[in-house]
Order: sequence, then structure tokens, then C-alpha cells
Amino acid sequence: MTDDTPFIAIDRVSKSFGPVVAVDDVTISIRRGEFFSLLGPSGCGKTTLLRMISGFETPTAGEIHIDGNPMSAVLPHERPTNMVFQNYAIFPHLDVRGNIAYGLRKHRLSKAEVDQRVGDTLDMVKLSGFENRRATQLSGGQRQRVALARALIMRPKVLLLDEPLAALDKKLRENMQLELRSLQQSVGITFILVTHDQEEALTMSDRIAVMSEGRVEQIASPGELYESPNCRNVASFIGVMNFIDGTVRGLQGKFAIVETAALGQLKAPVAGPFVVPDAPVVVGVRPEKLLLSDCSPEGGANGIAGTVTNAAYYGESTYFYVDVEGCEEPFIVSTKNDLRDTSRQKPPPGRIWMSWRDESMVLLPPE
Repeated sequence: MTDDTPFIAIDRVSKSFGPVVAVDDVTISIRRGEFFSLLGPSGCGKTTLLRMISGFETPTAGEIHIDGNPMSAVLPHERPTNMVFQNYAIFPHLDVRGNIAYGLRKHRLSKAEVDQRVGDTLDMVKLSGFENRRATQLSGGQRQRVALARALIMRPKVLLLDEPLAALDKKLRENMQLELRSLQQSVGITFILVTHDQEEALTMSDRIAVMSEGRVEQIASPGELYESPNCRNVASFIGVMNFIDGTVRGLQGKFAIVETAALGQLKAPVAGPFVVPDAPVVVGVRPEKLLLSDCSPEGGANGIAGTVTNAAYYGESTYFYVDVEGCEEPFIVSTKNDLRDTSRQKPPPGRIWMSWRDESMVLLPPE
């Protein structure tokens, strides 16, 4: 393989279950040593795609290559992959050591070799000293580590993770996200994660494929997905975004002049070939890129009057819901909370002004 050859190549893969198309003509290239996530809502096809990589499902069309080799004729247990399931599937009748060493039985290794590999893997997942614990004596996080260790001890080229943190509470899940990312970087193998949790994907991934109705909407880094989504589905699934329908009236360098019914004329960066004069577009702006004040912005900056109708407190930030005349949906504006000044966590009384910078706008194609 050359440096330009993808380590995992998913080439026009589809999967149908009778009349239901679960995965529809998906093409993805994944690099060696990459932490890659398949992100999307339930039923979007991400788990089916993961199961086709592992060999538990067979594509209806297309081919999957791993390390340059086609996988269509390769049985699941012969593929250079291993999977960690959502329910961990730990054997309750075995202790931690027995669970981790279970897959090594067919390799006919000596006891010394097995002990060495189990010890190294226990160190890797921070479970040294837990060798004799039973599954019933382990916390949720420890069970997750056992499942990871059992997969990693087989030294796969690819580790497949099917929502492995879904059963953990929020605090433990956040800790395990960081540990899992650190583990992937230390072992250097390719990880493919399936998740519906946008924060989980953003935290751990090098790149993310956002899926919807069996198709891939966009593949990009976490930062690019958040700042430059390519469609409304991606923009609304990754974080929160306000949307305004508009029409392109002209181009001015790297910016498009967009006419909207609610906000008048806007100036937004050109985002693609769909941005042409007289074309309909959707203008998007993230809540944190909008500012609230009790007076109109100076110097002709972008601004419009509105009324705060509601607020939601989230600890470090508060979301304000602002009604603007001519808009069916309220704008969502996020502000950082100052715990020394609790008055900022309450909606400002009466009419307010909402302002923004031209560069904060994102243009999206209409649906």
C-alpha cells in the first residue's frame, strides 16, 4: 500500500433487508491509525455498516477492503478486526483474567505467553490487580475496560466500537471518552466508533461521517463539521443552529448578498457552487455567535430588535429564546454565565438587540 491508499476502503456499499435499504451506496476511506466515527440518529445505518466491516453482515452491493485486501470472502473470525459491543458481553462465570484471555485459546500459546499478554493488556486499560475479580464485582466502567482488553489482546488491525459507552452515566462516560482516545493514540491502531452522541464523536474523533437514512451526508474533522456543515441535516445534528431562508442577490468577493424576509439583507461567506445569484439558500448561525445587548449595535453592524421570551440555564451557559418579527421560530442565543453576577442568567427585560458578524453566518443549500 502507498501512503495515499486508504487503510479501510468502503466502496459503494449498500445493504438491504427485503424492501428496506439500511445502507445506501456508501463510500468512505479511512486512514491507518485514525479514530473514525460513524455518527447519526437511530436507524440511519451506522451499526449495519459497522457489522459489514466486521463480517457479521454481508453487503448487498459494493466491497470493503482492509489493508488492501477485499473482505467479501473473509469470515468474521478471520478478519483483522475485533468488536466491542454496547452490552460488553462479559462472561459472568469467568474472572477478569479469564474473560480477557478467552480469545487466545485457539492460538495455543504457552501459559507464560498468555500471562505476559494478559498482564500487558491489563496495564494498558488500567486494570492491573483486578485479575481475579468476577464480572459481578466490577463497576460499569471496569466492565467496559474488560471488554476493551478482551478485544485488544487479540492485536487487531481495526477495533470496532458499537456505542460502547452508552450504558455509563454522564460523568463516567465523559471520563471514558478521554481514556478511550488516549488508549487509541497509545496503541496506534485504527478505531471505528458508532455513536448517536454528537459530543462523544466530537471529543474523540479525528474525522466523523454523519449519516442519515442510510447515506453519508458529510465526512470531515470535528471542527469542520461544526463550523462548516454542508447541509441543514448536519448543521442541526451537530450542535444547535438557527436557520433563516433567503435568496442570493449577488456576489461580493468571498461574500454573498442574501435577502431574507425576517432579517433583511445579510452578507455571508460563499460556501459552495450552489451559491449563485437568484438561488434560494438557507442561512445558518450558531447560538454562541449571536450577541444580546440593550441597545442597537454601532457603526452599521448587523443587528435586529427582538424580545426574549424564555431562557434555559445549563450551568456554564444560558440559552435565551428571542422572538423576532417575521420569524416563525425564536432565535436561540447562547451566553456564557458569570457565576459572580447571577443577573446575567435571567432574561433581560423588554426589547433587546441581537447582533452578529458577517463571518459567523454559514450558507447551506435548501432542502
